[in-house]
Amino acid sequence: MSISNFIKRIRDIMRNDSGINGDAQRIEQIAWMLFLKVYDAKEQDWDMDEDDYQSIIPEDCRWNCWAVDDKSGNAMTGDTLLNFVNNTLFPTLKELNVTPDTPIKKSIVKTTFEDANNYMKDGVLLRQVINVIDELDLSDYEESHAFGEIYESILRELQSAGSAGEFYTPRAVTEFMARAIQPKIGDRMADFACGTGGFITSWLKELSPRIQNTDDQAEYDNSIYGVEKKQFPYMLCITNMLLHGLDIPKIYHDNSLLRNVLDYTEEEQFDVILMNPPYGGSEKADVKKHFPADLASSETADLFMSVIMYRLKKNGRAAVILPDGFLFGTDNAKVSIKKKLLSEFNLHTIIRMPGSVFSPYTPITTNILFFDRTKPTTETWFYRLDKPEGYKNFSKTKPMKLEHFAPVVDWWVNRQELSVDGFNKAKKYTVQQLSEELGYNLDQCGYPNKEEEVLDPMDLILRYEEQRASLNAEIDRVLADITSLLGGAKQ
Repeated sequence: MSISNFIKRIRDIMRNDSGINGDAQRIEQIAWMLFLKVYDAKEQDWDMDEDDYQSIIPEDCRWNCWAVDDKSGNAMTGDTLLNFVNNTLFPTLKELNVTPDTPIKKSIVKTTFEDANNYMKDGVLLRQVINVIDELDLSDYEESHAFGEIYESILRELQSAGSAGEFYTPRAVTEFMARAIQPKIGDRMADFACGTGGFITSWLKELSPRIQNTDDQAEYDNSIYGVEKKQFPYMLCITNMLLHGLDIPKIYHDNSLLRNVLDYTEEEQFDVILMNPPYGGSEKADVKKHFPADLASSETADLFMSVIMYRLKKNGRAAVILPDGFLFGTDNAKVSIKKKLLSEFNLHTIIRMPGSVFSPYTPITTNILFFDRTKPTTETWFYRLDKPEGYKNFSKTKPMKLEHFAPVVDWWVNRQELSVDGFNKAKKYTVQQLSEELGYNLDQCGYPNKEEEVLDPMDLILRYEEQRASLNAEIDRVLADITSLLGGAKQ
């Protein structure tokens, strides 16, 4: 079955259902059915591999019992099917008995369905969609491989259903970062806002060629850890991991910001962290109480940076995408975070990325920060990645590709300062320059001709708030200096 044909057939059927309203609902509807189909294939494997395997799903709710149409005329359809899905399947899966002792590969069924919905209202059309999905033969390697591509198509479509502040990292970026971080067998990698698992799958792709024996395979299977706050991307991520052969995907439906960062132990730290933290998102005000007062920012990306620093193991390494606002921001919280970053970690490289990397989902310009926990920072390299020749902007039809990082890769192994038309393209700064001369403004080697940014209104407000906070902090600092010169505080 061709990928485009698979998607088109499902879309055409769903288009006739009055219950499906828009792309987001259509994709969510497909997602839970695909999850059950994939989970059923995995259960068949577990049935064969384990002598006493017991499914957590009651027999009548397993995919092969209710969904498979054996063409005998007995398969449920119409109102009977709709009634079963709405009044038996969903209530049963949402209420599965899960305890702390329940294995992850079983408990994920309940977690996946906790907030899932069946939007379709026509049982005949629902039967047609199920039959198309059931045609996938996941026991066939070629078809299973093709299904991975289908899944990628679905994830790409998810992007268009995203809302402000939520976007998914282009595959070229996740692959570049996973490659640059140089995975090793035995490393444990984490993403504390993992979305659909883009960084994790790129990590697994880079790590896989290093497997040489069964011990390596066991380390590989145990090498990932992800947390996702939102139900829908969590469901997609779990399915993604099952498709990648991870029987026990350590992906948790949770909010990484709801725990005191000071409580983390060494056992809860990781060798590698790859992340694109959400920014501009809304969190309850009391989230700040989980952070030391000087790090308690109102910006989610800042809070995630603190989580990352507290959860990176000694000698561990990290690559994190952050917006320009983090680099130029000099408000108190950002300065405190950057002080901690430079004094306790080795921030060795910052790659400036073109503004349209995330187009059309957000025009905000971003950067990749590479750092490790080996020593305090002594010097930081900045490198500006210019758009490839012939590209005015990246777009949905002309997305960024992995080969577009080639100039960075070449420069990475033979670093030297570069200047183009009188503007720094690559330059090394000492930690004294960054802290004392530049006041922790890391906005260096930027683009000489500022690209026009057409921001979402909420992003624009956030940008203004950051600039205002930075300006206020700068005024406070200058006034404090003047006051000091005048002999002390005003009486």
